[in-house]
Amino acid sequence: MKPRCLALGIAIAAATSIGANQPLAIRVSPAVAFAPANLVVRATVEPDADNHEMEIVADAASFYRSSTISLEGASAPRTTQFEFRSLPPGEYEVTAVVTGAGGRRRAVARAHVNVIESGAAR
Repeated sequence: MKPRCLALGIAIAAATSIGANQPLAIRVSPAVAFAPANLVVRATVEPDADNHEMEIVADAASFYRSSTISLEGASAPRTTQFEFRSLPPGEYEVTAVVTGAGGRRRAVARAHVNVIESGAAR
């Protein structure tokens, strides 16, 4: 039993440390939803004095929505949550962009979401 616990602990530690030095990561949930969908986007940003702004975009063929917040450099919260409400059906690319001084892109992260037309809309 102890060797299994040790192996599990090593696997968890390895999985947790993978990507730990990424400057920006996003998680979008749900990955598949029925319209009108509410998406929750959690953006994790490595603190840096040059981080000035973060924009989150939900973009589909016939729909676009974005949200922008100011970042307080190295003292900004590590994790920020955004919510996009009532998204219509479509294949969405959700993008997070952190910009620095002069609008220079510092980091980009992407995720894909599928919002399916609900049976009630037909």
